[in-house]
Amino acid sequence: MQTPTPITLEARGVRLEPLTHAHAPGIAAAAADGRLWELWYTSVPAPGETETYIQTALDGQAAGHMLPWAVIDAVSGEVIGSTRYHDILPAVDRVEIGYTWYAARWQRSQVNTVCKLSLMAHAFDVLGCAVVGWRTDNFNFRSQRAIEALGAKKDGVIRHHAPRRDGTVRDTVLYSVLASEWPDVRRHLELRLARHAARD
Repeated sequence: MQTPTPITLEARGVRLEPLTHAHAPGIAAAAADGRLWELWYTSVPAPGETETYIQTALDGQAAGHMLPWAVIDAVSGEVIGSTRYHDILPAVDRVEIGYTWYAARWQRSQVNTVCKLSLMAHAFDVLGCAVVGWRTDNFNFRSQRAIEALGAKKDGVIRHHAPRRDGTVRDTVLYSVLASEWPDVRRHLELRLARHAARD
């Protein structure tokens, strides 16, 4: 597996740009669309926390275990959310995709499918990953449905696993896609996007 390094990925009108402090105003505006920080089981930055949020992501990048992106509408240039690779483990050819969120008006659109297709294609086809994983809060049912809709398999639940922002402790639900499953998952996601385009 190659070490993930900052790269711009673009497909179907969605651009993933390496996250920098220059994205701070756009990140703050996207988070404000739906007041997403009020969801206690997510990692969306609250007002006044955007710079810290970005710096934490960049610190993770410098340490080698994260690679964060700003999600951009390629037509308008507007920041519509953020996502990242995390828990990067080259010794076992594994990355996880997470810290993903989108402005409220972009939720239930094709954006999440496009982003996940781009990130998995880069992980499997370019970096040579053996597995791509996801983890989410046991109460984040929307996230669980979205991950399962990608074709990922549920690996299990780690009980009392990680602190939430409000001081409570969550159970964590784990999912993954193996490299051997990637061709079918890719076919499934491309068909999904084609149907979405046909409806539009």
